[in-house]
Parts: sequence; C-alpha cells; structure tokens
Amino acid sequence: MTPLQRVAFIGNHLPRRCGIATFTHDLHRAVSLDRLDLETGVVVMTDGGRVYDYPAAVRFQIHDEVIDEYVQAAEFLNNARFDVACLQHEYGIFGGEAGRNITELLSRLEMPIVTTLHTVLAKPSPAQYDVMNQIIHASTKMIVMSEKGRELLRSVHDVPARKIEIIPHGIPDCPFLETHHAKAKLGLVGKTILTFGLLSPSKGIETVIEAMPAIIKSCPDAIYVILGATHPNLIRNEGEAYRNRLTARVRELGIEGHVIFYNQFVDQATLLDFISMCDVYVTPYLNEFQMTSGTLSYSFGLGKAVVSTPYWHATELLADGRGTLAPFGDVEAIGREISGLLTDDVRRLAVRKRAYAASRSMTWPQTAKRYLAVFAASQERALHEAVLPLIAADVPTKVAVIPEVRIGHFLSLCDDTGMLQHSVYSVADRNHGYCVDDNARALLLSSALASSGEAKLLAEIDTTRFAAFVQHSWNPDTHRFRNFMSYDRRWLEGSGSEDSHGRTLWALGECARSDTDPSRRSWAAALFKTALPAVESFSSPRAWAFTLLGLEAYCAIGVEDRYAGGMRKLLADRLMALFSATQRADWLWFEDVLAYDNARLPHALILTGLATSTAPYVETGLRSLRWLMSLQTAPSGRFRPVGSRSFGRIRHKPDAFDQQPVEAAATISACLAARRANDSEEWKEAAMRVFAWFLGENDLHTALIDPDTGSCSDGLHPDRPNQNKGAESVLSYLLALVEIRRFVATAAVVRTKPASKLSSNGIGASPSRSPPGSIFVPIQIPESPEPLSATGLGQSRRQALQTGD
Repeated sequence: MTPLQRVAFIGNHLPRRCGIATFTHDLHRAVSLDRLDLETGVVVMTDGGRVYDYPAAVRFQIHDEVIDEYVQAAEFLNNARFDVACLQHEYGIFGGEAGRNITELLSRLEMPIVTTLHTVLAKPSPAQYDVMNQIIHASTKMIVMSEKGRELLRSVHDVPARKIEIIPHGIPDCPFLETHHAKAKLGLVGKTILTFGLLSPSKGIETVIEAMPAIIKSCPDAIYVILGATHPNLIRNEGEAYRNRLTARVRELGIEGHVIFYNQFVDQATLLDFISMCDVYVTPYLNEFQMTSGTLSYSFGLGKAVVSTPYWHATELLADGRGTLAPFGDVEAIGREISGLLTDDVRRLAVRKRAYAASRSMTWPQTAKRYLAVFAASQERALHEAVLPLIAADVPTKVAVIPEVRIGHFLSLCDDTGMLQHSVYSVADRNHGYCVDDNARALLLSSALASSGEAKLLAEIDTTRFAAFVQHSWNPDTHRFRNFMSYDRRWLEGSGSEDSHGRTLWALGECARSDTDPSRRSWAAALFKTALPAVESFSSPRAWAFTLLGLEAYCAIGVEDRYAGGMRKLLADRLMALFSATQRADWLWFEDVLAYDNARLPHALILTGLATSTAPYVETGLRSLRWLMSLQTAPSGRFRPVGSRSFGRIRHKPDAFDQQPVEAAATISACLAARRANDSEEWKEAAMRVFAWFLGENDLHTALIDPDTGSCSDGLHPDRPNQNKGAESVLSYLLALVEIRRFVATAAVVRTKPASKLSSNGIGASPSRSPPGSIFVPIQIPESPEPLSATGLGQSRRQALQTGD
C-alpha cells in the first residue's frame, strides 16, 4: 500500500465563528498530531464581506460566492498532488442555491474525496437533493456521525452501505472531574446548568428560561449559564434583538440572579472549564432535524449529565441511560428532568459515568485514527481503480432502458442538400450551412442502421443525399475533400482538414461494406480508393485513426488492394511510433495533449490489430484505452469524458467540462472493440456506463437525449446542459445507440460465455417487458460511477455554438 502523504481539508476554519470552523480546526489538528510526517493543508470558505486572520495551516481561501475561486482551489489541490481531500459539508457555508458552488470544486478534483456530512435532510428541497446527489457521486466515502445519518443516506439518496462510514463527532480527551475546581476558577457557586454555542432561536433557550422558576423551587441555588456569542448571521440580520428578548424575559420572571449570559466566543480551554463546572448540561433544541451537535458531543465526552430534547443525535447518544430526554418545547418536562438530576447526586453521578465510559472511542486521537484509516482506504481504492478503472464489481446495478431509434430530430436538420451543421435549440440553423464532417457521419449512421437490420428507418432518398454531398465535396484538383459549404451551396474552401478527410474515408469504407444498395457500395469503394493516397502525407493522428477505421471496413469487402493493405500498416505503425515516443509512466498516450475524439485512437489500433492478427497493435490499443478510461472515470465511478476546457494543455489531466456527446460515442466504440479483443465483461460494463451518460448518469444527473425525437443536447456545461441540439451531437448519440442496441441484441442471442461478475445484481437477468407501444427496450445497465465529455481540437473540430443556450 502506498503510504498516505498529503491530505487536504475543505470547510470553514477558526477564527471564523461557527461549529464547522471549530470541527475542521479540531479534526485537522488531531490528524496532524497523529501523523507528524503527514503534509496537510486547509481550503477555507469565507463568508461575504468578512476578513479573517487565518493560521498558516490555511493554504487557500474561497469567498463563498466567487465561482472562479472554487475552480482555482481545485487547480491548487490538484497541482499540490494531495492524496485525499476531506470535505466538511453543511448547505449554508457554500455559495449558490443550496450550496451548489462547491460542486464546481469537487467536479475538478483528481484525488478521492471523503465527505463529512454535518446535516442530512429527511425532506430536502429539489435543489438540496440535487446538490447532495452531486456531492455523493463525487465522493469515494461519505462520513456521518450517527446511525440516523446512515439511514437517511440510504433511504433518501440511495447511497450504497459500503460507501458510508459512521464516525462520531470528535471530543477532547479530558479526565473525569468533579465540578468544584472549575466552579471556583470561574467564580460560580451552587448547582449549575449550562447551554453553550452560538446563540440563535433554534436552540430553544427560551424553554429552559421558562422552566427556571420551577427548577429554583426544587433547587434554590440553581444557576443557568448561557455561554456563547450571538450567531453572526443573526447579528447581520437583527443585531442583538434576540438576546435582548431573552434578557427581558429573564427580568419579567424575576430570575436575574439565576441566569447568567456570557456573550463571547471562547477558546477551547475556556470552554472546557465551563463544561467542567456544570452539573447538568442541556440542549433544548426545538425540532428533531439535528443530525449532529458538537456541543452535545463535547459535554457528553466530559461526562456530564445531559438533558435534551429528542433530536436525532441526542436520541442515539443518550440512549440506555446515558442521558435524559424531554419533549420539544415542553417547559414542564424539561424543568422536571433538570430538577431531578440536580437534586439526586447518586443518579446524576451514575448518568455521568455511563456517558464518560461510552465516549472514550470519540476522543479526537481515536477519531483521527478512524479518519486516517478511511483516507488510506480511499487512496488505495483510487490507485487500484487507476490500474483497473473498468472493474465494476462494487458498482450497484439498476434496470435502465435503452431507447428505440428515433430519427425525427435528425431529419429536421436535413434538407435536399444534406445535413445542416448546427441548431438553435432544436431548430436547424441555416446561417452556418453544411459540412462534410456531419454528412459523412450521417452516411455512417445509414450504414450502421443497415448492418443492424434497421435500414428501413431511414428513407433511401436521405442516404442518397448524404452520399451525393460526399461526392460533391470531392475536389479532383486537390485530391482532397472539401469540408464547409454555405447554405447557398458555395464551398468555402478548396480542401478541408485532414481530420474531415479521414472521417469521410471512414464513412466511405463502411458504406462500401454495409450499404443496402449494391451500386452505392461500388461507388463508395471506388471513391475510397481514389481518396486514400492523400492520407499518406497527413500528420494528424486522428486523421490516421479515422482512415484506419475506414480501412477496416474497406479491406473486409474482399477487394484485392495491396496499396490499402500497405497504407493500413503504415498508419498503424505511425500510431505505434507516436505512442512509443510520447508515453511516460504517468502518460500512456499518443500525444502530449488530450483533445477531441480521443478514444478513436485506441479504437482504430484495436480493430486494426484484430483484422491483421497483429498483437502489438491490440496490446497498445488496450493499454492506452485503459489509461484514458482511468482519466474518464470520476471518483464515484461514473463516466467522465475529457472536458473541452483542457484540450491542448500539455500533459494536463482533463478538466470536467465542457462535456460533449462525441466523446461518449467514441468511447463506447472503443470499449466494445476492446471486448472483442479479450472478451472481458469489464469492457461491456464500461460501454454500458458510458452510454448511461446520455441517459442522465452524468455529473449533472440530467438526461441529454429526448427518446421521442432522438435529439441530443450539444453537451454539458458545469451548471446546465447546452440547449442546442446540433448535427454532431445527435449523430454521436444515434451512432452510439445503434451500436449499443446491436451489441445487446447479439449478446441476447449468443450466450456462450460465463455470467458477468454483476449477474448476482441483475446483469444478464431476463429483461423486463415494455408496455405495448413503448419507445424503450428494457436492459440491465450498471449504475455507473461519474461522467464528463469534450469538444474538439483537431483541424476540423468546431466549437459548439452557444446561441440560444
């Protein structure tokens, strides 16, 4: 196991005044003391308009409403090569609706994330539910502090049990002491009751104040100490109005000599003195939705007799005689329980001893060891997944559905010239005309439908138009295909890019092999042969890969073409040479950068190796694809393709956004080719996880496709899907859909292999039936880990238009 070397903590931090700040400080300190050799750092959230004198442990500061600072923090953590990031989560400390801004940081982190939840809601709002799901999917482990937290994560958010750890709130490791020394130090006498924490109405302090007259009757020397500054948010909104109302009520009841307010935020040493001096600690919160109380944990850990209302944390912690519960807002009951403990020394001591004994596993040194064990396990799992990123034995499965092929939106982008490039929302945008890239893809779709037995979905006239566009794009003067054409049918260039030429050869090769019309197959083979020689002078690796994919189909039709065979070897060897020259221990790729359609490079090598029985081609293809998939697999396991924002950055691990469908389609093809090469279930599961990206198993948990029309969004931005639905996106989706459907249909007929590793969870089970007329075909899909996608670099790559988005 690789030793843990660097851990980052993300949350609030002292001197900011809040419970999360104290917790982050204490946890960071405890972990640092347990592992003196460990490098640690804290990324802090700073609330608007505030300035804090943070200690040296704070390495980066985020102002909660500044999105760019979340992005910069992710870059800092990645560049510093932290092994694990530990997030302290509470909805209110991060900017954006329901604290959504934190997802901008989490989605970009390259290390495993361990998230501690200080609140888990039974009935979250839609925004809270969505944000929490994004955090869950980004995290390797979720830490909660009570069994109720685990229960809610399982029932509300469907989090697998294996992903959840219960680690109680840490407490100082203090001896069991009597109260008189601390009382003398603080100048207090009599029987003391304590509540501490930032003052706010939700604490229910009024209930105890109202109970004090009855308590004083049974215990005349009782004193109620209320320790803590007013909550900063309350101060901003209304100043000290709430505290003034409490003091006014104390005067009205005539108990001024029995209630003491300490309006201060105290350090830990002073706080421990106050806890030590109290005979009864009380947390009179007003509702049950309190998952964690640091004040309760501290008092419990010092062996105090606690009276509390039955909020979730107190109900668990104080069970079995370790404390006393009274109903919410019940003045009489709370007064009775406090009086009972103050006047019964034997009972009070017994409760104290039970609490103290039960709390020994909660001390900060013990808590630090448990956190470090979770950090190490998360790091080890991440390292394992980097080597075997596709093994999904612990990925839960669910029954998902593969849509029927619907081409209504696809046809809406076509006219009697061919297929238009772009759309504004779902409406074809004529301003940008046509390109051979998309018409070649449309011809590929026609061939794919033909080879899968679904050729009738596309009218013959449509295939004819795509073929005619490709034919017209050929420029015999330059021996190259032109790419861009205006809406008024004027070519905008004499020669297109190398990539567009290669992609057109790919479409011609597939047409020569699979088209339903013999004459068109002959046309495609002839034009392929004519256009192939130009590739010999190309320098684009993607153009080589696209051409190799076309050669795989062209050579399969049985023509005697020694030149084509020689060109296939030449291009594959070029890719091999690129890989050999570029690869490093941490960069198993063909180039120093990642760009668009990345998976087509290993895809082409694998298919070429299989067709020519050249094992090194296959081995390099599989090796590079594994590495690519390790980068395209989020910590949660979902597919996350290379984000376009990282295109062209030298040896830069990919950013999460923007994500585009062309990456998913390429990866599906490559994974299914890899399965042909070694018949491993992991590749099938990977392809299914990638396809699930289209259906909503992605970073935004949002479906990109409309199954009724077959439309597909142009990609995912960090906060929303792109609303435009252009040609490249819809063709990427439809090509992926046809390929997945063909694979599933073949697998359903030929079942000669052992059952999948996931068969016990439903993979391979009989598919459920669709209702009559359904547009969906039921199929088992692994519920993946987490996704991303990209747009293009490359010479023919177009930037996605944001018009209407």
